[in-house]
Amino acid sequence: MPYKINGSECTACAACESECPNDAIYEKNGVYAIKTELCSECVGDHDEAQCVSNCPVDCIRIDKSVPRYQAV
Repeated sequence: MPYKINGSECTACAACESECPNDAIYEKNGVYAIKTELCSECVGDHDEAQCVSNCPVDCIRIDKSVPRYQAV
């Protein structure tokens, strides 16, 4: 399951954007969002999701509506 950003909680600080190894995070309407098709949950790159560990307001959560990432 890729991560998603709760737009109503996002402060648009951009702390997550530069940390994403897949360039899956982008600015949309003044807040940030995650392209689910690019999110690998940082599997194979880091021990934990970098967007989550760098978010100062804790607004990034697993998107349970999308299947979990499968490393190939």
